[in-house]
Amino acid sequence: MRILACNPGHDGAVAYIVDGQLVFSREAEKNSRPRYSPLTPEDVLAAIADLNVLPDVVCTGGFWPAESTLVQNFPHVFYLGIGEDSVAVRQRTISGHTVDYFSSSHERSHLLCAFGMSGLPKGTPCYALIWEGVIGAFYEIDADFTITKLGEPMTHPGVRYAFAYGLADPTFDKTAVEARFTDAGKLMALASFARARDATAEEERLLTFLLSGPKPRLDLYDGIETAPHYNVGVEDPDFRDFAGILSDRIFDAFHGFVRENMPKRLPLVIAGGCGLNCDWNSRWRTSGLFPQVFVPPVANDSGSAIGTAIDAQRHFTGDPTIRWDVYAGEAFRTDTPFDPAPFEILDADAGRVADLLANDLILGWVSGRWEIGPRALGNRSILAAPFTDATRIRLNRIKQREQFRPIAPICLEEDAARWFGCDHPSPYMLYTYVATTDALAAVTHVNGTARIQTVSPASNAAMFALLTAFRAQTGYGVLCNTSLNFNGTGFINTIADLAAYTLKHELDGFVVEGRAYIRRASEAYRAYRAG
Repeated sequence: MRILACNPGHDGAVAYIVDGQLVFSREAEKNSRPRYSPLTPEDVLAAIADLNVLPDVVCTGGFWPAESTLVQNFPHVFYLGIGEDSVAVRQRTISGHTVDYFSSSHERSHLLCAFGMSGLPKGTPCYALIWEGVIGAFYEIDADFTITKLGEPMTHPGVRYAFAYGLADPTFDKTAVEARFTDAGKLMALASFARARDATAEEERLLTFLLSGPKPRLDLYDGIETAPHYNVGVEDPDFRDFAGILSDRIFDAFHGFVRENMPKRLPLVIAGGCGLNCDWNSRWRTSGLFPQVFVPPVANDSGSAIGTAIDAQRHFTGDPTIRWDVYAGEAFRTDTPFDPAPFEILDADAGRVADLLANDLILGWVSGRWEIGPRALGNRSILAAPFTDATRIRLNRIKQREQFRPIAPICLEEDAARWFGCDHPSPYMLYTYVATTDALAAVTHVNGTARIQTVSPASNAAMFALLTAFRAQTGYGVLCNTSLNFNGTGFINTIADLAAYTLKHELDGFVVEGRAYIRRASEAYRAYRAG
């Protein structure tokens, strides 16, 4: 069965599943387009153009808001809903061929994405957690795939988290009805700087406001201008402590719900944008409450198209599971023209690239198809040696972002236990581990943790070869790994954009499928050549 599914809204994507195999997931923000972009007609047409045959099923995920007059008379379901009444099925004619049209809710798309990608066999009972901007709820999925909502410890957990960052940021409009999409991730980074302390009485009042009742708005707080941390700046030490306190309170609300209401020792699958919080994921994994925890690399809305496709497959075949690979995006385009004059072009095997990195060059790295989801996992990455804090500082300058933002390590799976205490694969950069050495300063958070990605020959052969070569030179099979993108956009996917980025942001060069393009003006490259 061939299933083409669209998530038309925030973090838009088109996914294609054939006979239970994810063929591709194409996200609207990729190819240097604005972060969180909705799907465009061009995106859909480009995906259809790559199909060899018409799909059997065409799907769309739920719209928001449900009361939109544009869709009231359309066979389309909406944001919330978990039962079969949140599924719509029709037939449509495309180019003279009859195809099935399927739609199910956004809520279901998260549930089906998390279960379908988890590797749990069909018929495995489990718990599920969706926590994102709107939903913050637990569910139980039984052997017949009947979904029961167990309760909602907190609505709008992601929004609450983001508004706290906006409180301290003087650039945020305190009368804004909506939080900024980027702020939740930034607060997650700040929380790693927090010192352990109790909340003050004024902070307790602020916490009650942020975490209770309906979705908060800062202008509804009585005396907002006198609130703790109002416009103090996000790097204020006391606000960083508060970020840690708030992060703990949100997690504790959900953790407490589990302890009181979920006695069965079932696996837990997690979806929603809060599933990208590595600290929270790690706490679930080590909580002892679940025999297994799974978070997909597309936990945010970028996985909603995949989830809707899985839901359609479940409806028509009875199977809610798929086979998938994280490198299911588009291939890199080398046919876009650029001026090669500023670059020295070299043949570059893993040994040569490792040598350049070991001599403090910072390089863009492109290999194969892009990784699905928002995290760079070694195919659209910026790489550097992991040893000094000066490298972290330079990387954040290249990325044009705040210096409190952490840099993640990419690590040989076989070395992960030695350097990070991780004795199992962690291939999607979704969990934190405690570094066991102070030699990896560029990739170790202030609190001693690191958000690692492990690599094996099976998971990413090209990156495995590079890390192995780097280990041969330095003793460490570890590199800095951060996403290859212009600030505020998705991954770069053309050589023209990559060349422009390298010159504008002063990367030392980039590597595309075995060829290195080294910026002639790079001081690090000049020093390298001087020997």
